[in-house]
Amino acid sequence: MNKEQSSEVSIFLRNLRSGIWLVGISSWIFGITDRTIAALADGYLSAWDITQLFTASFFFVSWLFLKPTWR
Repeated sequence: MNKEQSSEVSIFLRNLRSGIWLVGISSWIFGITDRTIAALADGYLSAWDITQLFTASFFFVSWLFLKPTWR
């Protein structure tokens, strides 16, 4: 593989990582929104609903810290 092909592969992988990260963000936002609507639909917020919301929020924040580098 020459230097030009290596550079193209590197750019492709960087774009792939960034794309996966962006899809993950939209998925987590959708999941948190869905859980919030489901938890508040009956007008009663149970301990299980709160646990699910905190867990989803924790994983969302963790996903934000996994942002790929833009070198």
